[in-house]
Amino acid sequence: MIRVFDNCNNDFIFIMENSEVEILLVEDNPHEAQLTILALRKQNLSSQLLHLDDGLEALDFLFARGKYANSNSTANLKLVLLDLKLPKVGGVEILRQIKADVQTQLIPVVILTSSREEQDVYNCYSLGANSYIVKPVEFEQFSKTIGDTWLYWMKLNIPRAVNAIKETGIVS
Repeated sequence: MIRVFDNCNNDFIFIMENSEVEILLVEDNPHEAQLTILALRKQNLSSQLLHLDDGLEALDFLFARGKYANSNSTANLKLVLLDLKLPKVGGVEILRQIKADVQTQLIPVVILTSSREEQDVYNCYSLGANSYIVKPVEFEQFSKTIGDTWLYWMKLNIPRAVNAIKETGIVS
């Protein structure tokens, strides 16, 4: 079971099983994480979100290591919102590992960063990022961007049911 807190003010959000996480937010800046959570709340978007603030813990969660061992943490995971500049392990390395592993490669990864560097954009797309979004500075635009991102990936996009098809052997 995971207890999910808003790290900015230590407010309790909810308790859930690892397998209930639908969105993984990997963001080390507590202010930007809080803005993302507030933007989702403002638009009444009720996905089960887990916020982690360092890259190593994100990898542990994604690959069921450390305190997440013996869990099926990616069973319902539909989206990773990933910052690039993270402590311990950077976002580019997390993206590389997600897309290199057959168990996680189909999980959509949206880079949500303040970097407009062409090299960062190129590196992320070349590693398989599904989208690259530069965080808007103004809250209303930030809120709209988060809402639009949620709407597309959680409601409009056809989820990775391809995994189940591959596992059954219908598609090779």
